[in-house]
Amino acid sequence: MLAGELMCGICGKLNFNREKFVESALIRRMMDMIQHRGPDGHGEFLSGPVGLGHRRLSIIDLDTGKQPMSNEDGTVWVVYNGEIYNFQELRIELEGRGHQFKSTTDTEVIVHLYEELGDQCVTRFRGMFAFALWDERRKHLLLARDRVGVKPLYYTNTGKSLLFASEIKSLLVDSDVERRVNLRAIDRFLTYYYLPGNETLFESIFKLEPGHYLSVQDGQISVHQYWNLRFEIPSRPRRFDEAVDVLQTLLSRTVKDHMISDVPVGVLLSGGVDSTGVLSHAVQHTDKPIHTFTMGFSGANFQDERPYAKVASQKFGTVHHEISMSADDFRDFLPKYAWHMEEPVCEPPAIALYFVSRLARESSVKVLLSGEGGDEAFAGYQTYRNLLILEKLKSAFGPAKGVLRLGFQALGYTGWKRIGNYASLVNPTLAEYYLSRTATPYTPFNQYKPELYNEDMSAFLDDQASGDISRRLFEQMNSQALLNRMLYVDTKTWLPDDLLVKADKMTMATSVELRVPLLDYRVLEFAASLPLHYKANGWELKRILKAALVKSVPQEILNRKKTGFPVPYDSWMRKDMKDFVSDTMLAINAASDLYFCKEAIANLLQAHQQGKGCSKEVFSLLVFELWHRQFVSASLQSFESAR
Repeated sequence: MLAGELMCGICGKLNFNREKFVESALIRRMMDMIQHRGPDGHGEFLSGPVGLGHRRLSIIDLDTGKQPMSNEDGTVWVVYNGEIYNFQELRIELEGRGHQFKSTTDTEVIVHLYEELGDQCVTRFRGMFAFALWDERRKHLLLARDRVGVKPLYYTNTGKSLLFASEIKSLLVDSDVERRVNLRAIDRFLTYYYLPGNETLFESIFKLEPGHYLSVQDGQISVHQYWNLRFEIPSRPRRFDEAVDVLQTLLSRTVKDHMISDVPVGVLLSGGVDSTGVLSHAVQHTDKPIHTFTMGFSGANFQDERPYAKVASQKFGTVHHEISMSADDFRDFLPKYAWHMEEPVCEPPAIALYFVSRLARESSVKVLLSGEGGDEAFAGYQTYRNLLILEKLKSAFGPAKGVLRLGFQALGYTGWKRIGNYASLVNPTLAEYYLSRTATPYTPFNQYKPELYNEDMSAFLDDQASGDISRRLFEQMNSQALLNRMLYVDTKTWLPDDLLVKADKMTMATSVELRVPLLDYRVLEFAASLPLHYKANGWELKRILKAALVKSVPQEILNRKKTGFPVPYDSWMRKDMKDFVSDTMLAINAASDLYFCKEAIANLLQAHQQGKGCSKEVFSLLVFELWHRQFVSASLQSFESAR
């Protein structure tokens, strides 16, 4: 029996007036907007006031996995995007209760488990998913999203109907959906460089948050949380060596689950510990060749991850593929980046992900495994270590904190910007330090943001708290240790609303499925149950994960300094793309003129050219301009033709 089914796109509409029927033409237009998510086929279900649409990318059960799919008597229908990795166990349980299956897909498990448990069926699924289920008898709509937020799901309430889709652009084809810009969200985006929480840049469109489900009954919409990450360390935790053994077994099982496919599977190699660790387990669970993919950059003096990726490829005997991206490639793709991301996320590595995913698709690989999530689960970011050390120093200095602050400021001037940012805060709370890592007003944007907005925006934004989301999450975790508080906030914000939205949108833009074994919720819950020093101990980060991989990951990878994925966009924007950036952002009647002062933008560009930092700020405003042109300024006709 096969596990899993397919990646795809879903969409639909429910009219609150049961006498008003959903038109097939609308569902088809919604499906057409997300054709890239499922080029292998489509299907729809229409029943009076409800319509469901599905675009199909075949991965498993290529013949019998068509959607929408129903139960035996056609009273429960589902459209679904994702993989449910424990579906075999659930199927055995459901067959024991008399349910009959007509396919080998995980999709059918959803409808039958719903028949048993109603909306609470979501609590039993292990995997990545977004689905919409219609109960014909109860006239009940259920939308659900996986625990971590690997797969996206958006919705809007027009007052007359509720619409939902895997991507925002699918919602916008309905003329009842307004494109009114969420002004508060602009400021939040320029604070975080992405949009945490349930808001989007459209006032009327929302994200269904990870670990939540939405139900509609008799026109009443309610949203419920069914999962939250909890840091509960047992009173008698496992010894470190025992915990390492448990983690090794858990990683092996999780990667094995993510390997099941009827099409070739590949691994994205970044040259780091997490992706190499995933590969080390993947090769143990297949007798087929594994393809690996990595990216480099054209030009001199750019950091190159390819040598490390090649080390991993040679050790594990993969079929290795490399691609190089140039400044021209980066620039030319930016309009499509804005189109596919749908919100102006400041994530230049996403563009590299698109190109390497396209290479995989051209190599006939439809499924890619990634090491995403290891840092958030096991404390891999240097920021965690820095704040832990700084807090210890503050406690040690006691009354002499003023001297310590001067020392931190001196380090800031020498290039230790994050420590310098922290030093600039007066009696900072931990939540404020969280913001100081990347967000304004603690980055170089601090010098320009007060002058950036025009009068109308400035008046509107008075007393608006752009950083309230992370502050609220920190407060919810007040009883927890500092490290766990940071891990929790990143798992609830940075991970789903930046890293995972990038991972989904860029791979699906190339019709490739991305799987993230390290974000199986069992892995996250295991990591959350560990003593703090198993994760971060002094200068050592991801201690237990590295211990679990020490025998399989090459030492030059295991011991190298963490670099992330260093796309040289700062250099490109100052040199190769200088005219493009300036012409776009300072254009006559630029879309950003509605919100920003052109003189302030010109000053920001000048500071960037002078090497004063600001690359994230410039990139953020650049993609905002491109986003606005396509999603707000464009006519409906040009909007739909852009796909």
